[in-house]
Amino acid sequence: MIDCHHYQKGDCRSCQWLEMPYEQQLAKKEEHLKQQLAKLDCDNLIWHPPFYSSESAFRNKAKMVVSGAVERPILGILQDPNDPQSAVDLCDCPLYPKRFAELFPILKDFIGRAGLVPYNVAKQKGELKYILLTESQHTKKLMLRFVLRSETKLSLIQREFAGLLEKLPQLEVVSVNIQPQHAAILEGEKEIFLTNQHTLLESFNGIPLFIRPQGFFQTNPLVAQGLYATAQDWVQDLLITKLWDLFCGVGGFGLHCAKALQDKHQKEVELTGIEISPSAIQAATQSAQVLGLSNVKFQSLDAANFALAQDKNKPDLVIVNPPRRGIGKELAEFLNEMQPHFILYSSCNAISMGKDLQHLTNYKLTQIQLFDMFPHTAHYEALILLKRNG
Repeated sequence: MIDCHHYQKGDCRSCQWLEMPYEQQLAKKEEHLKQQLAKLDCDNLIWHPPFYSSESAFRNKAKMVVSGAVERPILGILQDPNDPQSAVDLCDCPLYPKRFAELFPILKDFIGRAGLVPYNVAKQKGELKYILLTESQHTKKLMLRFVLRSETKLSLIQREFAGLLEKLPQLEVVSVNIQPQHAAILEGEKEIFLTNQHTLLESFNGIPLFIRPQGFFQTNPLVAQGLYATAQDWVQDLLITKLWDLFCGVGGFGLHCAKALQDKHQKEVELTGIEISPSAIQAATQSAQVLGLSNVKFQSLDAANFALAQDKNKPDLVIVNPPRRGIGKELAEFLNEMQPHFILYSSCNAISMGKDLQHLTNYKLTQIQLFDMFPHTAHYEALILLKRNG
């Protein structure tokens, strides 16, 4: 068990399973995953051992609620959103890399110098709501975002910005996000960049991936790298020339699989990636260009609407990596009827995945593995490869 005085004092219980031995955590997750597949035909299904995470310092991102006073800001959580006195400073959270602890005092000093008054939810006053810090495990460079209620303090931030860069030269992408609503919403639509650089380079398994503000990116890079490498391993020997990557995000699955297939078979693979977020699509397109993959198209569309509108040139492989709600009955039944040779399903919610898989009656489950993306919680990722019957 990792030593966390916040948990011991009851200040933070984000890690609900912190007192449970790690092996027992994994056993509970595997049992839960098997329960979701109980109604499915799992004969001849290959169960791979779970992919372990580090138990501490595994996160690449800190999402900090800002509270307290401008001269003594608190970065962490509010146990009660309407009570500023319930603030807990989590700058020493053991889930973050140890080097993060050296950054937070500098950021607190900057908050004071720029006069960024922490937002008070109860009084609906103040400016600074969140600080979001992301590190590339590949370059150790940083992306920093300030979430503000308005642009009122923007000139003060710009005035003090050179001093911040001098103290933190590893900052590569810095932006201000404007979130004017009095609501539990992390970010707004408007992003104002303070740096010329708009993307943070990450690299998994030799595949460059770009982290952008407002784009989803896995927070456990070691496990994410293992997840993508496993997808490559499972598909590289399959006869695939055309694939879809639905809910593709920044293109991690599609780019990994397309590159592995082309390297193995020395034949160009056609990849279509679909994601609702324009920011993520920009990042995926940038990765494809760096890799030199030419027969690739990423589009900012609703994944289900895109798939349901297709009636010709079906793919050999469909990758789905949906949000927690799953792909849904309509898309699952469509894929079942379209019958691509293979479906690779990555899930962050095994309950919705289990329901989706029940609609894929024309498929058999061939391989499965659990990836412990979120230690000390009940959450996990699962990867399943399905093959068309017959």
